[in-house]
Amino acid sequence: MPTRAQASADGVWQGVVPAAGLCMPDVPLPDGASASIVVQQGAVQWVGPCEAVPARWQVLPRWQAAGALATPGLVDCHTHLVYGGQRANEFAMRLAGATYEAVAKAGGGIVSSVRATRDASEDALFALAAPRLQALLDEGVCAIEIKSGYGLALEHERKQLRVARQLGEALGVTVRTTFLGAHALPPEYAGRSSDYIRLVCEDMLPALAAEGLVDAVDVFCERIAFTLAETEQVFQAAQRLGIPVKLHAEQLSDMGGAALAARYGALSCDHIEHLSADGIAAMRAAGTVAVLLPGAYYTLRDTQLPPIAALRAAGVPMAVSTDHNPGTSPALSLLLMANMACTLFRLTVPEALAGITTHAARALGLQESHGLIASGRPANFVLWPVADQAELAYWLGHKPACTIVRQGRLAANGLAVAVAGADHVA
Repeated sequence: MPTRAQASADGVWQGVVPAAGLCMPDVPLPDGASASIVVQQGAVQWVGPCEAVPARWQVLPRWQAAGALATPGLVDCHTHLVYGGQRANEFAMRLAGATYEAVAKAGGGIVSSVRATRDASEDALFALAAPRLQALLDEGVCAIEIKSGYGLALEHERKQLRVARQLGEALGVTVRTTFLGAHALPPEYAGRSSDYIRLVCEDMLPALAAEGLVDAVDVFCERIAFTLAETEQVFQAAQRLGIPVKLHAEQLSDMGGAALAARYGALSCDHIEHLSADGIAAMRAAGTVAVLLPGAYYTLRDTQLPPIAALRAAGVPMAVSTDHNPGTSPALSLLLMANMACTLFRLTVPEALAGITTHAARALGLQESHGLIASGRPANFVLWPVADQAELAYWLGHKPACTIVRQGRLAANGLAVAVAGADHVA
């Protein structure tokens, strides 16, 4: 299992930067030109044409990748990666005609994952989640969000968030943790949603925030979950603690959640198949990112498309994520999600690439450190063995042998070759 002991990526890296707004060079680059990315002390120091590398960087080791495409490290901005058990039986139920709501009412859905997660130890949850995370990392992910929400009690939400932190440390990747205590009503609070929301706001969130386990707060605002008023209570509690909010919004119906989230300056609204024009306007005004989750749309065999054309016309940034979870999106490929975003939602290739890099970083509040190749940022980028950026969204099931620089370390080297001074890389 990879750890932080990986080799330093200090050196001059060469690759072709796509014309997709994914790079901010220090010296102008023609579209599709070969570029040099200078890395030292874990950060990008300079980006520009290969022939223009400043003299002070000429002594660094040089790495070439024979025309490989260079992109920022991928960002998976919406996952539920830490959980116990699995829910393949629900997949079969839906194939037989059961709706998402019917599965939940039959004792499945989120609550079934709650039972399995509560029964699992921290060590067991780590052992289950690590291979899932590794599959995403092998495909170039350099930052990821991991939500809680399968504990629905303080000790078990804490357990999920602690494992999320441990995964980031052990696998050397940026992990943003999101407290999703208001994911579903736990069985012991059946019929008492107001009491449970009070517990979330007054006990769970303050305790977990005090322990440094919460980077953002999320709510599932939906007819089978929590109301607008309950959602606002959670947002107010987060606001008092200075923690940013996100929202599972308008997945199954138009609850007006996106407009509410925007009023609280939400980082993102996610799913949004039923997003209204008012919600789009509010998100635009607030700078809130729309996170598209085609894996859930596909798995649930949904027919209500997100309002892509309206989001595009309004200039709302659109991110794309796996929504990895055991019930509705057991997806472990962000590149596959890019393909689905193009084929199912009609995103263009540049939109899809920005969706899994630049806009995904913004959805996590990481826009200053991830999602763009630029001087002064931590070195998080990928060199891909493809000739055209469209290939990243074109292939199905292909795991390209890419070179990954993550947190300034050489995390995987599938194609780059040291042509000088390789002995300096340590």
